[in-house]
Amino acid sequence: MSADRRSRNNVFAGLALDRHAEQRDDVEWLSGQIDDPRAQFLVLAADGRALVRTDCDALRLLDAGERKAWFAHATASFLGADEHGPRFVLRVEEARAERLAADLGAAWLDLRSAGLRLHPFQSGLFAYARALSHWQSRTRHCPVCGAALAIVAGGHRARCTNAYCEAEQFPRTDAAIIVIVSHEDRCLLGRHAKWAEARYSTLAGFVEPGETLEDAVRREVMEEAGVRVVDCDYHSSQPWPFPASLMVGFTARADDPTIRCGPELADARWFGVEDLRRALAERTIILPPPVSVSYRLIEHWLRETADLDLATLVNDERW
Repeated sequence: MSADRRSRNNVFAGLALDRHAEQRDDVEWLSGQIDDPRAQFLVLAADGRALVRTDCDALRLLDAGERKAWFAHATASFLGADEHGPRFVLRVEEARAERLAADLGAAWLDLRSAGLRLHPFQSGLFAYARALSHWQSRTRHCPVCGAALAIVAGGHRARCTNAYCEAEQFPRTDAAIIVIVSHEDRCLLGRHAKWAEARYSTLAGFVEPGETLEDAVRREVMEEAGVRVVDCDYHSSQPWPFPASLMVGFTARADDPTIRCGPELADARWFGVEDLRRALAERTIILPPPVSVSYRLIEHWLRETADLDLATLVNDERW
């Protein structure tokens, strides 16, 4: 399977939407998009939850008439368009959120739950909207001069209102690596010091300035588990708007199984296939849910090592 297909199998990564980045500065074009009778509007609450239908697992998108009735004076941010029309995101104030849901016969759903319940396109749209909205809500003053910022380009850029500055800010994405490390026929899983005893996952960490992704893999594995990685390969990526990350998944190989846990990990272990099978059966280990690329990395290792499907082994313990 190609890396592109692996990425599209990850939750929040199934968004086939033309973002029209080259047209977002065209005010007249954007006006035409928002007035398009096919336009649909995703609504987010102040806490980042999205409005969903109660009769099925789907977003409750507002049509053009509903948008005018409820958000006549609100600014909608442009997300993109497909053959069904343009998509936008709106934010509703906390005081109006419950009334809006009640009047539309809808409910509010958090993003992690949406990743497991909604169609891949809709969960991807939700993740995209939430990440953009989060950046807007926390980007209000110019970091250069301190003046107020104005959101422009359909919500995708912030410009300083100080005529002597006019510095521009763009949505922030924090790159992080996440990796399944193997040694011979075993894989390395760790437990964060703040996690419950049974929770184990692949190792991960943020990329530092001036660092390649591969260097970040080597550094993080050494820092967290004291294991030296000798080679690594890209697996897939996943938007992870909690609040603004991009998870870049890798497979890697260690040349020495010796583990020396750093302060971030309470424990790290090498698991063979039978070790993993037994631990899951005995409920002494809980793995990440399918919403995370960590699950996909463990799934990949298990399939490559023993031609086994992780879904047949996992227990129903909540992460």
